[in-house]
Amino acid sequence: MTAPEQLSVLDAGFLEAEDSDPNVSLAIGAVAVMAGPMPDFETLKATLAERILSVPRLRQVLHTRPLDLGAPEWVDDPHLDITRHIRRAALPRPGDDAALHDWVAEVMERRLDRDHPLWQCWVADGLPANRWAILIKIHHCVADGVAAAHLLTRLCDDSPEPSVPHAPPPAPRQAPFSLNPVDWVTGAWRTAMDVTGIAGKVLHGAGEIVSGLLTPAPSSLTGPVTARRRFAAAEVSLADVARVCERFDVTVNDVALAAITASFRSMLIARGVAPGPNALPTLVPVSVRPPAGAGNDRANQVSVMLPNLPVDQADPVAQLQAVHTRLSKAKASGQRQAGSALVTMAAAVPFPLTAWAVRALTRLPQRGVAMLATNVPGPRRRVTILGREVIRLLPVPPIAMRMRTAVAILSYADHLAFGIISDYDAEIDVDAVAAGIEQAVARLAQIAVAHIRSTPLGTLALVPGELA
Repeated sequence: MTAPEQLSVLDAGFLEAEDSDPNVSLAIGAVAVMAGPMPDFETLKATLAERILSVPRLRQVLHTRPLDLGAPEWVDDPHLDITRHIRRAALPRPGDDAALHDWVAEVMERRLDRDHPLWQCWVADGLPANRWAILIKIHHCVADGVAAAHLLTRLCDDSPEPSVPHAPPPAPRQAPFSLNPVDWVTGAWRTAMDVTGIAGKVLHGAGEIVSGLLTPAPSSLTGPVTARRRFAAAEVSLADVARVCERFDVTVNDVALAAITASFRSMLIARGVAPGPNALPTLVPVSVRPPAGAGNDRANQVSVMLPNLPVDQADPVAQLQAVHTRLSKAKASGQRQAGSALVTMAAAVPFPLTAWAVRALTRLPQRGVAMLATNVPGPRRRVTILGREVIRLLPVPPIAMRMRTAVAILSYADHLAFGIISDYDAEIDVDAVAAGIEQAVARLAQIAVAHIRSTPLGTLALVPGELA
């Protein structure tokens, strides 16, 4: 008998962040729009169940300790009922994108039941042109975006490899309890520095992150989160993105963030808000998975950066160049290493102390971050489920901690998709944000097209969570 696997400090932190606000659901999702006709539902349910339950974590449930005396553990669910997890829905007529987006928002705003494995799979019909959709929803404590994308490929007929392979994380080890606080601090610092090996850079990066978190954002985008959501999606051609990358010597991620910047600038101006240089401090998760190794479906392996997106820039090329510069600076400053070091240090402190500290921090009225932007590499080629082609793949991020808007970016075949979610009462026109993103990429492509030389699309790589 092997001992139950404990949640890491980072994974458990997502539970604490969710518990800090009854209106928050920290599940991440992805919507696959399928070319019809939809298979018999019972046949489809049996196939999806077989493929999903091949992942051990999705057969497990959380077991928590009283008073946080130990980290939560994953244990097999002896009462797993697949009908709780694979469900069917029908979109109201006319079943267009607006109906699909409203349904996605409604599903994602509801919390997953912690008495059962923390995932759901919804199948919805009623889309036009004989199409239907699959929505997979997984709690963030189970997987980050990269791991969730890998899980999504398990549903596909030939299970394509994810764009970026990664090695299994080491089993989390929480420090034994000590009554000496000096042991906690010195042990945590020594452990973190053994991992990062760059103490000065870590301190500098940590200072930048703390300063950003404590400086109130001059933006109307922050505020209380209610129980309802709005969702919209944008899609752009990777061929257009390739032209911009070639012309301006930037990355796919730079172009994506520049498009988000342009759209949010337009939105702020429409709301009568001056888009100053510090108006859009953005939390950017960064994958810290090893660059090579066998694929795995487990755990969060992320750090963070906190750049200000240049909404003060009106010119689209100046925006793009400023995004590239600011993200490069944030990456070089040690912010990513500081986030990793903080997680490593927390693992060297007894779990009750870290749990109580995270719980207290997540309940503070955060005002220093306006939004979240995260990206995930999806399948590089088109995939099928039960012989039906996935024609669109849309990401769905969560919102929490007074960040009332989030954008997730997901590559799939020859397109780049943006999933925009916001709090319903934030009065953010997510459809306008989506349209603005598409227009911004088209505008940059038009600027670049006169200067571009032929570039194979396959040479472009989307680095997970690394928007720099």
